Amino acid sequence: MASIYSIVWGVRDITRAVEFWTAALDYVPKREPGDDWASLVPREGTGVQLSLMLVGSDKPQRHHLDILAEDRTAEVERLVALGATTVDDWDYEDGADYIVLRDPDGNTFCVVSD
Repeated sequence: MASIYSIVWGVRDITRAVEFWTAALDYVPKREPGDDWASLVPREGTGVQLSLMLVGSDKPQRHHLDILAEDRTAEVERLVALGATTVDDWDYEDGADYIVLRDPDGNTFCVVSD
């Protein structure tokens, strides 16, 4: 079974977003933020990771879920059987640890390797 690993939030300014969301949620950076990505986690205790991803457009869907799976291939197959579709033309970077799918409404989300 899958679980939510991270909510990925599209932002236009990583530094400003890190400052805002760490203060708003009492989160801290999981590691040093990059120019186009930052992962935030609760300062204390457990909770869902919030990942901030630099986006350059006003496209309607700037946010998506990352779903963690022990067996990524099996989880993708299960989700496709439930009605998800694969995004065959996605431009994956080398060594990508995720697969992009669309839910039945066309929203993208990622299945990430555990």
